[in-house]
Amino acid sequence: MVSASPPKPTIIDLSPEDFVQSAEVSQLIDVRSRLEYNLFHAPDAINLSLPRILMAQVPLLRHLVLPQWFWELPRDAPLAVICLTAHRSPMAAQILAKLGFSQVFNITGGMMAWQKVGLPTHRDRLKA
Repeated sequence: MVSASPPKPTIIDLSPEDFVQSAEVSQLIDVRSRLEYNLFHAPDAINLSLPRILMAQVPLLRHLVLPQWFWELPRDAPLAVICLTAHRSPMAAQILAKLGFSQVFNITGGMMAWQKVGLPTHRDRLKA
């Protein structure tokens, strides 16, 4: 009897323009620091820094470092990750795939490419 192995997670590179035009991706996670995120971010992006994602690889730390909204994300729904220049987001994408997400998109060029092509950004008011 042959046992069926679970499908291998898919990580796909996607340009900022293709991401915006795609109706397929349900959530965008910005893996930059909170300060970077507050300075400017993509509309509807949620911040979850790469260090927190890295710490989530340790089973004992997962529930301490990952917020409640993260646990509520469907593991089979497509999600995308973005950083500043696409150096951190590929690492985050790999970890998210290991955590059970079956469709992870990496936004190529990061927020620098996002801004370069003139896509809208939001700023969060910094608290004193």
